[in-house]
Amino acid sequence: MTVEDEVRAFSAVRDEALVGNDAALIASYMTDDWVYIGPDGVTPKADIIGWIASGRLAHHSMGAVGAERVARAGDAVVLTARKVSSGTWDGVHYTADEWMSEVYVRVDGRWLCAFSQKSPVRDDR
Repeated sequence: MTVEDEVRAFSAVRDEALVGNDAALIASYMTDDWVYIGPDGVTPKADIIGWIASGRLAHHSMGAVGAERVARAGDAVVLTARKVSSGTWDGVHYTADEWMSEVYVRVDGRWLCAFSQKSPVRDDR
């Protein structure tokens, strides 16, 4: 299996964990200094994991639209894809259609996500 295939497979497992809403499992797939970058700026790992653990954030579905792009950059791998998801935030249902880029690094022989960035897909294109 190529490194690129390993990261694609790991990303799929991580997506399954997100939909399972198991905060401890999700946290184990991220580096300690992982951050999410979105429209509101930087959100640290502790906030996301805390919201999932409390039920404030719940993922119901997540899937890629089209092919994922995977590029190696030294010891890191960058995965970019369009993903659609659904869930609840503070009990309110949401759906999302986003472009996302994630950086994966190998730590102690296993892949971890070190960084996630998402941008909403524009409807006017």
